[in-house]
Amino acid sequence: MAERFYVEQPITGRTIVLVGGEAHHLAHVLRAKPGDHVVVFDGYGAEVAAQVAEIKRQTVELTVVERRDADRELPVRLTLGVALPKGERQRWLTEKLVELGAAELVPLVTQRSVAQPTPAVLERLRKCVVEASKQCGRNRLMTISPPRPWDEFLLRADTTALRCLAHPGSPPLALLSSTTPVRPHAILAVGPEGGFTEFEIDLARSAGWQCGSLGSRILRVETAAVALASLIALPAAASQ
Repeated sequence: MAERFYVEQPITGRTIVLVGGEAHHLAHVLRAKPGDHVVVFDGYGAEVAAQVAEIKRQTVELTVVERRDADRELPVRLTLGVALPKGERQRWLTEKLVELGAAELVPLVTQRSVAQPTPAVLERLRKCVVEASKQCGRNRLMTISPPRPWDEFLLRADTTALRCLAHPGSPPLALLSSTTPVRPHAILAVGPEGGFTEFEIDLARSAGWQCGSLGSRILRVETAAVALASLIALPAAASQ
């Protein structure tokens, strides 16, 4: 596959202008020349084959050669609510959820949360979404939503969706994909390192959420989130 580049604006015309880090990478790292071919996507679903037309000091102008029908999204909309872990583990979590095909990551604010989803953190994660999408071939960006308190997340969740949260001591969720009817939307939740409090679990159950265990071992937040997402994403991807 040719090198992939991202533009923030929807691709509608015959000319694309790369700016910022994308232009720098193509012009100064890859040392592209006029006539070289690349792939460009806009995060809204469009992917095109393009040719380098002109390289300037801070921009690179491309000409669209071919528009492609390349939908690599899951047939199920997958939303993850996660009480973010600390440091680089946030980036790893985001990267893997992009690769699995998740549509949305909602940072949760819970009673035992240890990491604060500040605007700077969210901006770093959005940049990670772009880089992961370039690598894995997705043409739609996973949304990093504003932080949401746990009770608000529960109340705003689509009640027609499959709604599950990871909770040790509950019935296992390993059979989720084979015993649960397919729905167009799945909303999954993972708590902080210390887990959800009993009060938070009670709130979820009273709102109609299913609680389930991911096994007898204690998983880190990011491991639990990826494992939970995989129960939906991998069977859904296999059915495409």
